[in-house]
Amino acid sequence: MKLKVGVVGLGRGRVYLDRFSDQTQAGVVAMCDADTSRLESADCPVDASRYTNYEEFLRHDLDMVVICTEMPQHADHTIAALEGGKHVLCEVPAAYTLSECEAVVQTVEKTGLKYMLAENCCYSDMHLAWKEQIDAGELGKIIYAEAEYIHDCRGMMRRGDGTLTWRAKMPPIQYCTHSLGPLLFLMEDRCVAATGFNTGSNIAPDLGVIDLEVGLFQMESGAVVKILCGFSIERYPAFHWYVIYGTKGALESKRQYKDRASGYFRGIAPDREMTPFTSDDSGHGVAESRIVEGFIKSILNDTKPPIDVYAAMDYTAPGICAHLSAERDGAVVPVPNYR
Repeated sequence: MKLKVGVVGLGRGRVYLDRFSDQTQAGVVAMCDADTSRLESADCPVDASRYTNYEEFLRHDLDMVVICTEMPQHADHTIAALEGGKHVLCEVPAAYTLSECEAVVQTVEKTGLKYMLAENCCYSDMHLAWKEQIDAGELGKIIYAEAEYIHDCRGMMRRGDGTLTWRAKMPPIQYCTHSLGPLLFLMEDRCVAATGFNTGSNIAPDLGVIDLEVGLFQMESGAVVKILCGFSIERYPAFHWYVIYGTKGALESKRQYKDRASGYFRGIAPDREMTPFTSDDSGHGVAESRIVEGFIKSILNDTKPPIDVYAAMDYTAPGICAHLSAERDGAVVPVPNYR
C-alpha cells in the first residue's frame, strides 16, 4: 500500500515535498497554497494536483495531510483534515490557544485517526545521542533544564504591501516547541505549571513584536525547566541552545551549529565530547526524513505516532500558559493535561 499524501502550505511545506519523494510507501499526490506562484514553482510529481482552496483540496483522495500553513491556522486546518477522514502530520506548534488544543485532541479521539506533531528538533543527531545516554541512566535523575531559541525574523514580519504577518503578532514563548519539545522528549516528563515574563517591544516598536519572552515551568517529576525565545533580537546567527542537569552529570549544546556538544559525568573525564549520530542524508531535511518515516510506519502498522496528539499538547500548551502568565504579571498558570 502506498499512502496518498497532500501538502498544504508550500513555504515550509517544500521540505516535505522533498522528503516524501524519497519514500517508497507514500507519495505526494496533491498540494495546496493560496499563492499560485508557489504552486507553479513547487518541485513535485508532475501529475500532482494543485489547489488554491483548502476545502477543495480536502476532497481529493488522500490518506494523509501535511499541514505547513501559518501558525494561527494549524488547529483549524488540522480539525478540518481529520473530519475529512485524513491522518494529519502538523508543523509546530499544534495550536494557538488552549481551547484549540482541546478541540484538536477531541477531534483526534472522535475520529480515531493518526495525528503527529512535526517537531524536528527532537530528531536532531545531538538529541538522539543524548536520548541514548539519558535512557542508559548516565545523567541519573534529571532535575533542571534550559533551552533558548533566538532568531531574528523581522524580515518575515511584513508583507510586501506593508501589512504585518502572523510572526509580528505571535508571543515568542508560544513558539517554544523547538526548545521545550526536545527537553520533554528527553526527560519523558510534562509541565504542570507555568510562569512567564517578557521585555515588551523595545527593538521593533513599529512592529509591536515582543523582544524576548521567558517561561519557567514546574514539571510533573518535580524538575524545573526554563525556556527563552526571541524573534526580533539583534543577534546573529540564529541558534538553539540546550542544557540538562541530572544527579550524575550534565549535557550542554554549544550555541553555534558547527560547535560540538559536550557533557560532564561523575567518574568520567570532564568535558566529554559527544559523538553524534550520522545519517546518509544531509542538511535541514534529516530530521524531517525521520519524522516522515515514523509517521508512515505508525499509519501502516496502526501504532501510536512518535509525537502523538497528547505529546503535541505537552509541547504546545505550556508556551500558551507562560504568555497568559506574563499578561498577569507572572501569576502561576496551571498547564492542562489533555490525556
